[in-house]
Amino acid sequence: MTIIGIDLGTTNSAVSVWKDGRSLLIPNALGDRLTPSVVGLDDNGDILVGRIARERLLTHPLLTTSAFKRHMGTPREIRLGDRRFRAEELSALVLRALKADAESYLGETVTEAVISVPAYFNDTQRKATRMAGELAGLKVERLLNEPTAAAIAYGLHQQKPETQFLVFDLGGGTFDVSILELFDGVMEVKAVAGDNYLGGEDFTDAIVDYYLSSFGLSVSSIERKTLAALREQAEAGKRDLTKHKPFKLSALIDGERKEREIGRERFEALVQPLVDRLRRPIERALLDASIDGDAIDEIVMVGGASRMPVVYGMLSRMFGRLPAAHIDPDETVAVGAGVQAGMKERSEELQDVVMTDVCPYTLGTEVAMAYATGEYESGHFSPIIDRNTFVPVSRVKRFSTVNEDQKKIVVKIYQGENRLAANNLLLGELEVEFPPETSGIRDIDIRYTYDINGILEVEVKTEGLDDVHRIVIEENPGVMSREEIERRLAKLSALKMHPREQERNRLLLARGDRLYEERLGDEREWIGLAMQRFEAALHRQDKREIDEEAERLEQFLNQFEGNRR
Repeated sequence: MTIIGIDLGTTNSAVSVWKDGRSLLIPNALGDRLTPSVVGLDDNGDILVGRIARERLLTHPLLTTSAFKRHMGTPREIRLGDRRFRAEELSALVLRALKADAESYLGETVTEAVISVPAYFNDTQRKATRMAGELAGLKVERLLNEPTAAAIAYGLHQQKPETQFLVFDLGGGTFDVSILELFDGVMEVKAVAGDNYLGGEDFTDAIVDYYLSSFGLSVSSIERKTLAALREQAEAGKRDLTKHKPFKLSALIDGERKEREIGRERFEALVQPLVDRLRRPIERALLDASIDGDAIDEIVMVGGASRMPVVYGMLSRMFGRLPAAHIDPDETVAVGAGVQAGMKERSEELQDVVMTDVCPYTLGTEVAMAYATGEYESGHFSPIIDRNTFVPVSRVKRFSTVNEDQKKIVVKIYQGENRLAANNLLLGELEVEFPPETSGIRDIDIRYTYDINGILEVEVKTEGLDDVHRIVIEENPGVMSREEIERRLAKLSALKMHPREQERNRLLLARGDRLYEERLGDEREWIGLAMQRFEAALHRQDKREIDEEAERLEQFLNQFEGNRR
């Protein structure tokens, strides 16, 4: 059975497969290798995923959503019409679409996938990603850190036998940086760092916020359609700035047309706080890897947001040289996920490739600290496995009970970097009771074992006693229970997704609707007439005529948009 690789991104997603000795990106029904991570409902309540849904962000903002990856592993629900979805469910719908594309391409059923995740995703977010795969009908044993996936794709084409490089992964919603070393056929991750709430979306928000504040407005004071239109203009404007072209944001608000022009200097000033946030994880990764920036042989750019000149310039100044530009930043992670899928299938071409990875967060437990007065203060965090430790790893640490009459302990398992336990993420807890006939201060050995798939096992053993208590961390706050998964799986299974063969026509209709709403006067009339002609062909149900009219409408819309830019 073929295993597929999936890059489940905030902005775009992609699916790949190891075939004929290389990782191939699988096109979707529209022939695109990237599928927008956008989900919506049509007027009948059926599911739309990808470019069609993205076109409807402007025209149907209450029925469409994007950037939901940022809420993975949280209880937050996103409303589409009269329905509510968790981020895992929305991600599952994207995965279902990618799975269908892979099955159409391969001509066989697909049941297993390797899915990439941001390196700095915590345990809860990783489990939520696995659940999204399960909701989509996929077995997901292997989660692959996105920078590691990029490193695999990069490393297979690297000619030097020994090299150290930094992977800079700035996606739509998350930022990761990894430092890796390729030595004698072994790809070794040295350190990872990042920010789960920093990405290209924040740069877009900065533009929109500037526009609104310049007129004394706020996000809550304008209609959702207007906000969606402004965000679309801001996204296009970021691309224009790569060509040193200023752009305008324009919207009709309270009957008045309001415009603001933004040039490169203004944009760079607006996003400087975000650029400063990018520097800190880079500096921490270098420190954790115990290397200087001069020791980095090459900088690999990943993620569409990494194309921004302000980001490119920051890295060039920081390292004194230009980052690598010969790898497509939008596709690199998906290529690496396909390679990892081939490794999992034990493909002969990949038998000589060896990968190592690290634990991205520190794992530890809550303890009480003793003061010279003999008093204890609880709530302190005691690390057991430090961040950026090579995995798989097993570490044990000895603790003692606080008083002789203690009848039990509660081992609280945390993930994070703060010295106070409450400021870290609680993963679970394990209660250990002592035999009632015994007493005295007890020595307790707590062992943490963390594997390459991100599964943590905690073992507690009391010195002098034979019993050993274990827990495998499976349930976290914000993560669905098994009963909840089954319930939501049944609900998702009942939702209809539009047939792949209809996607081109539906995309043209959605695109035409968006342009009609954007334009005024004669332009709007021309678009309306073109749409009516296409809809009439659809109504007559003659496939040859529909194909001809679809081609005519697509050329018209392409020309129309091209002339307006």
